[in-house]
Amino acid sequence: MDFVIGGLAGAGATVFTNPMDVVKTRLQLQGELTARTVQKSRYKGIFHGIYVIIKADGLLALQKGLVPAMTFGFCMNSVRLGIFRVAEVHGWTKTKEGGVSVGRSAIFACSAGLVSGVIANPMSVLKTRLQSAAHSSVAVGKQHEYKGTIDGFVKIYKTEGLRGLFAGVNAACFRLAVGSGAQLTSFAVVKEILLEQGYCRDSQMSLAFVSSLSCGVLTAILECPFDVIGTRLYNQGPQSKGEHYYNGLFDCFKKILRTEGLHGLYKGIGPLYLRIAPHTTISLVIWDMLNVTFNKDSKH
Repeated sequence: MDFVIGGLAGAGATVFTNPMDVVKTRLQLQGELTARTVQKSRYKGIFHGIYVIIKADGLLALQKGLVPAMTFGFCMNSVRLGIFRVAEVHGWTKTKEGGVSVGRSAIFACSAGLVSGVIANPMSVLKTRLQSAAHSSVAVGKQHEYKGTIDGFVKIYKTEGLRGLFAGVNAACFRLAVGSGAQLTSFAVVKEILLEQGYCRDSQMSLAFVSSLSCGVLTAILECPFDVIGTRLYNQGPQSKGEHYYNGLFDCFKKILRTEGLHGLYKGIGPLYLRIAPHTTISLVIWDMLNVTFNKDSKH
């Protein structure tokens, strides 16, 4: 049940945060391997990006890739939050005195994120390609023609095999390990601090809400470079359609840094934060409340 609760929390939050994910993907792909001084920006920021997407492809374009995004959210969070919850229940993230151990929490959170990255990677590849597909006037990055989730999976497997479904898996594992370590550890630590200071003791929802707010900034800063690299690797497609831009995580990192500078590794950090912050808040609040509800029911 711990894994199902984690999955439902992630999938539910995705419905609200997917538009920011679409904007983030477009920002991360534009100006690919082009010096910042000569880049032509079709998307000049978060709000301009939203405006351009709606104008070119309609309002529903902000929910492109929603089905694989929700499936990704369920698969990733069921594993990530489920593993971490099991570790919490068994006291593996605690000190001998019963408090939160930052080191142990970080180890389990990072490990859970790494495992979830492998399992959910195929959905992340498909989600990214569907989100990047756009009208020619605003298209950035390689464009992939899929009619939907099933068609996308079939075409990726036929043209690229399993390697295509697990493109960028190294970047995904790094991203989710770092992101989960920062997110879940800080969430657990802040909750403990609030309770020790006498705050939110009478409202579990308020406790989860306030604790989750602190996670977004740190997670976005640490996660963004790996997120940019992952997006580029997911979207580059089969080699038969042209030479690959990148030969892996470190090659991608080196080329982005050389041609686009540090700015290239932090493209889309605005919408990434605006996706992570509410997603973190919504998913962790849902997760915490479902755990509380289930634990109450299981005691009766």
